[in-house]
Amino acid sequence: MEQYSFTPKGVCARKIDFEMEDGKLHNVKFTGGCDGNTKAISKLLEGADAAHTVEILKGNICGFKGTSCADQLAIGIEQALSK
Repeated sequence: MEQYSFTPKGVCARKIDFEMEDGKLHNVKFTGGCDGNTKAISKLLEGADAAHTVEILKGNICGFKGTSCADQLAIGIEQALSK
């Protein structure tokens, strides 16, 4: 299983870690951010298809930030998929 660490920009979360195996997401963990929301995202995405997750989450915004923790996760996954 490949491990990835992504530093988000413009959100409360300071770091996002996740693993991928065969295009599926595992062990998504946020450092910082809205604790309940980021834990829920992590649970919902366990075993989810990484490419489909990017399609769903990319562009999701939080308030007036123009991005969100979910959007930043999508960006991190997209970068991992391009490697």
